[in-house]
Amino acid sequence: MADTLAIARAAAEAAARHSYGKLIAFLAARTRDVAGAEDALADAFAAALERWQVEGVPARPEAWLLTVARRRSIDQMRRRQTGIAAEDHLRLMAEEIEAKDANEGLPDERLRLMFTCAHPAIDAGMRAPLMLQTILGLDAATIASAFLVPPATMGQRLVRAKSRIRQAGIPFRVPEREELDGRLDAVLEAIYAAYAEGWTDPNGSESRRRGLADEAIWLGRLVVSLMPQEPEALGLLALMLFADSRRHARRSPCGDFVPLAEQDIALWDTAMIAEAETLLGKAAGMGKVGRYQLEAAIQSAHAARLDLGATDWTAIASLYAALGALTHSPVVAVNHAVAAALAGRADEALRMLDQVADDPRLAEYQPYWAARAEVLERLGDRAAAAAACHRAIGLEPDPAMRRFLQAKLATLEA
Repeated sequence: MADTLAIARAAAEAAARHSYGKLIAFLAARTRDVAGAEDALADAFAAALERWQVEGVPARPEAWLLTVARRRSIDQMRRRQTGIAAEDHLRLMAEEIEAKDANEGLPDERLRLMFTCAHPAIDAGMRAPLMLQTILGLDAATIASAFLVPPATMGQRLVRAKSRIRQAGIPFRVPEREELDGRLDAVLEAIYAAYAEGWTDPNGSESRRRGLADEAIWLGRLVVSLMPQEPEALGLLALMLFADSRRHARRSPCGDFVPLAEQDIALWDTAMIAEAETLLGKAAGMGKVGRYQLEAAIQSAHAARLDLGATDWTAIASLYAALGALTHSPVVAVNHAVAAALAGRADEALRMLDQVADDPRLAEYQPYWAARAEVLERLGDRAAAAAACHRAIGLEPDPAMRRFLQAKLATLEA
């Protein structure tokens, strides 16, 4: 019995990892009720765990889950609606389920759902977080961490945003070309946040994050195919490809974290870097510089080590300065400070970190404290560097990164 439960659980986890967003998007496309679609799919997964260990895993788990979830969705609607018109609509939906060809593929509605979540009726600050939960199934705590917001606050805002889609009757479609520009920023932000979340698990060892980086790149390609003349879409795809080209160099054979400056460039994917350079060059030729193009340019400067044999930290610091002026982001300020320190300007780097030290979003942000430790060490203040490193270790969930920081702390305290 334990074996059959483990098999059922593994199959359900695989289905969730590969198809959660597709299923939510497909279910919500008809009802415009994202929260209801999530509830129905959760019920379907619960039923799967119960029945698959007895009946065995079906040949097409995705189709099985969709059928059960759609029936649950109909039950939800029947409890909420009355009247002849409502019953007719529910009957048609039920017939649609029964008539569905068992071999029919599931249309991928995720791009439609992303642009639905980016509708102007949704609060601007909630568009990207809403996409991360509905498309990728990330929980409120994970999303809150990505956006430096308390988990309870993020959870409440997500509930309100989903209600807004249903109450406002927001159309579930990819908007017309003239409407795309106003929604693109939120879509790109969500894709980038998804990639960043997957980036923290390069070995794919965590089921919650597994495949997120690949999923984000796939979504990035989808947006570029839809909007090939949008420089920021090109820039984001280039950025993700540059970063992903180093995936196999970020951990040693025994799983230890390897800093970018110490990575074996022979492990970098040169074909992926070449594709990224082409995309960035095409975006640059459009004469409209934006955040993702600048971030991709920073990654391109790192990739130049393949040809130069060294990293031009002065150039990277200059790019971060331009990015900071554009975004006013405290995270960019932290990265700018690190680049300035590595370019030999540690005094200036510490001033940069001090300028953002009072930002409450950085109090629990591990890279800020790791950066502070790096800069203070370069300035010779080992005691203060050790204190900052202690703080970074306490905030770091990744065991490999924590071991790296602990080794650094041991050196500081020696």
